[in-house]
Amino acid sequence: MRFFIETFGCQMNVNESEKMAGLLSEAGHLYTDRLEEADLILVNTCTVRQKSAEKVYGFIGRTLALRKTKPSLRLGVCGCLADAEDRALLRRKGVDFVFGTRAYPALLDILDRVRRSERFVERGDYLARENAFSPIRRYSSHHAWVTIIYGCDKFCSYCIVPYTRGWEKSRAFSDIRAEITALGEGGYREITFLGQNVDSYGKDLKEDPVSFADVLSFAAEVEGVERIWFLTSYPSDFSQAAIDTIANHPNIARAIHLPLQSGSDPVLKKMNRRYTRDEYIDLTLRVRRAIPDAALSTDLIVGFPGETEEDFEQSVNLAETVVFERLNLAMYSPREGTLAQQTLPDDIPYSVKNRRLQVLLDLQKRINKDLNQECLGKNLWVIAEKQTKIGSKLLYGRTDRNRIVIFEGSDDLIGKWVEVSIGKVTAGPLYGDVSQIRD
Repeated sequence: MRFFIETFGCQMNVNESEKMAGLLSEAGHLYTDRLEEADLILVNTCTVRQKSAEKVYGFIGRTLALRKTKPSLRLGVCGCLADAEDRALLRRKGVDFVFGTRAYPALLDILDRVRRSERFVERGDYLARENAFSPIRRYSSHHAWVTIIYGCDKFCSYCIVPYTRGWEKSRAFSDIRAEITALGEGGYREITFLGQNVDSYGKDLKEDPVSFADVLSFAAEVEGVERIWFLTSYPSDFSQAAIDTIANHPNIARAIHLPLQSGSDPVLKKMNRRYTRDEYIDLTLRVRRAIPDAALSTDLIVGFPGETEEDFEQSVNLAETVVFERLNLAMYSPREGTLAQQTLPDDIPYSVKNRRLQVLLDLQKRINKDLNQECLGKNLWVIAEKQTKIGSKLLYGRTDRNRIVIFEGSDDLIGKWVEVSIGKVTAGPLYGDVSQIRD
């Protein structure tokens, strides 16, 4: 059987798609990147915003034409949307089965039911079946995603994730250690730790008290692992121990993502974010005292219910004060089932949301252009990741501060350290020429 996996959403979805591909490949099925060749299509979904869900439904609709030429085709939907809208998805034309975010380790059992022509929803928790040596088909030969904690306990009022991914569940530290060690031995130079809130790692492991700082410390000492990233942190949980660990290990990237969501205390309270504006600023100051070259990035939502112009200006002011190297921006959209959707009117007009979004976009471009200007004429080291687009002679990589650098080079550079002399800067990528290569 040939299978195709379409992945929407975050890096955790990407990692779970790799694991599903591994299970199927080990069982003898063949991966294809051509949709029309597939006998089985899996759609790994996101539902953080309405637009994410619309993309999924659009993709499902596009697969219907394939049924006319291949009636035996089976389509399964998994990921966050599968948990949020399970029965509605199953009723949708073209969908044969649906399974939740914690059911993917049971994929082969699920397919046995599909072969019996069952149409069903599976929302069981099978994460206990997974360990460091479970099959996985990684999309990169030099970078690996490593999920260390599942779920989220924060219940921010606007967020659907706790309802789709469930309560926090940390992986055993011994299992994480085994995976990282194997990755180092297998030639993976980069790893990225994943979790809805990596800082909560270990809090539920009562018999083996460990923390996220312990995970970082161990990984930083593993031979072969040359650069470490992590996503995503929660500001009030980001510990001084984690800050000090990053400061003490140069192979932990200096890019730290601390989602803010709003610079206004009244809005933060309505969002059920568990920190204040001053506490957030204090955190950024502590990070920069310990790690002077830290590059901070954040998430901001504009147009949250009741957000006044003063509230919005507080977000703008905080972004200017902290000087974020990246802003991930979104207009508020209510997600069914969240506290905000149930209790707060979506009362900010689209035109106002859009204007506020543009203000922050313009601010980010100005900040990035100024910061990138400092790189002009410098030599920066990156690990070459991939082509900028299929067939291009241009490759890109990222600096330790998560700045994208584009340069001309052959595919055999992918996965290698490359020093690039920066000759052009923009508000986005940096451009340059290769000056040195290190295997």
